[in-house]
Formats: sequence, structure tokens, C-alpha cells
Amino acid sequence: MTTSTTFLGLGAMGSALAAAALDAGRPTVVWNRTRRRAAALGERGATVAGGVEEAVAGDGVIVACLLDHRSVHGVLDPVAGNLSGRTVINLTTTTPNESRELAAWAAERGITFLDGAILAVPEMIGGAGSVIFYSGSAIAFEQHRALLDRWGESTYLGPDAGMASLYDMAMLTGMYTMFAGFMHGAAMVGTAGVPATEFAERQAAFLAAMTGGLAGLAAIIDAKDYTGEGQQSLRFTETALAALMRASNDAGVDAEVLKPVHDIVRRQIAAGFGEEGTARMFEELRSTR
Repeated sequence: MTTSTTFLGLGAMGSALAAAALDAGRPTVVWNRTRRRAAALGERGATVAGGVEEAVAGDGVIVACLLDHRSVHGVLDPVAGNLSGRTVINLTTTTPNESRELAAWAAERGITFLDGAILAVPEMIGGAGSVIFYSGSAIAFEQHRALLDRWGESTYLGPDAGMASLYDMAMLTGMYTMFAGFMHGAAMVGTAGVPATEFAERQAAFLAAMTGGLAGLAAIIDAKDYTGEGQQSLRFTETALAALMRASNDAGVDAEVLKPVHDIVRRQIAAGFGEEGTARMFEELRSTR
């Protein structure tokens, strides 16, 4: 294997991606704005480039794992003229529209573009549980599959370059709201002297059990059947949420995490859907464009 892989950006994730390539015996070129971050990879055999132009001087695939969308343009725009006919894999966290903009930018310059969304922390790269979604060029996905699979389970979501990011953002929404809910609960029981670690043991098992209901919830949403038997009504959910907010306030815990959900439910009830299932909240949230 003589063609090198270039990694632009060596934060924790970029370094983990480059290290996995080195572990696979792939010739690797690395660049980072702060050069000292490249030292450890250089000691492992990577070629440390002094600048971006030097880093992309070869003919191999270029992997960008930078701070944000603006950073990608800041790094690639000055060397865009050298990238025609090359493949860029963007693993920077970007929004769906930002990923689509990068794909259009690349197409205008004859650059093959593949966008990726990493569903893992750096320590997981190359190991069990690491999953990365890709969208954009199907040819790039297949051509570089050996490299992609070194990082984790590779899933291609189609030619729309924004699809990987869309899935990523949607799944992270669930993660962050779950974390916020956990911390809210930990704050509540903490008022009674319960350690967060003890609460976590019970909460983790409960949340795992609750995820078993997601498939049924999804089926209701897709069928738009919010009046079927066995569904918890919006009116019941409003009562439960109101009680949770009162209990939080009584404990001196800010109920700000719960308020947006309570507000959505109340708007649905005000619109006349109180006896329909709680899954109808989806209709309040979904895009109408």
C-alpha cells in the first residue's frame, strides 16, 4: 500500500482516526494547526506535514476532522485548486445543510465528497460499538470501505450528503435530552441525600426498559393513528407532567427541563386532541415544510 491517507485536524477524534489508520499499516500524513498535537502520531510513523498544502500534496484520500463547518472551509478553501480529482471525507460535526453546502462546494471543484457522522467517543474508534454513518458519494464509500471499516461499523445512508448529519443530529437530540432528564432526576433525589451514582443504577435499568417501547411508538406515528386502544392520552400525560413539575418545584429543583414538553402537551390539548394518544406530540414537532 503506497497511497497515503491525509488527516487534517488532530483533536481527540482526529487523532483516534489517524491512529487506527496507522494500526492498519496505512501510510499516513497528518496536519494540525497546533503542530505539537501531531508529535505522538509522528513517533508512531506518520508523516507530519508543516502546512495544509504540504499535507494534501499526494494523491490519496483526505480526511477532515476539524472544529466546525467554518473550519473546514478555512482549511480547504486555500488549497481547493489542488484537490480536483481527489476524495474528501468530512468527519467534522456539521449540520445537514452545512454538509450539503460542502458537497456542492466540492462538486463545483471536481472533488469527490463523502460526509460522515461518528456515533462514538474517541476511545471507541476501531473497537466494538463504534458506528459511523456516511452519505454523499457512493463510489467514495465503496472505494474506501477498508479504511472506513477500520474506524467502526460503516453504514451508507444514500447520496444526499446531509443524511448522515441529519441522523446524527436526531440521535444526539435524544441523547442530550436523556442526559438532561437524568440530571434533573438526580437533582431531585439529591435533595434527600441520594448519591447520583445510586440513582444512576436504578435509572439506567428503567430507561433501558423504556426503550423497548420505541418501536411501538414509531408504528403509531407512522400510521398516524393516535386513537388506538392502550395509548396513554395527552390529558393523562399533562396531569403527570404537571405533578412532576410541582414535585420538582417543591424540592427546589428547576423544572426548566420539563417545561417545554409540558407546553407541547398543553398546546395539543388546547387544539382539541386531549383524548388522543401522547404520541400525537409528534405532530406538534414535525417539520411542516
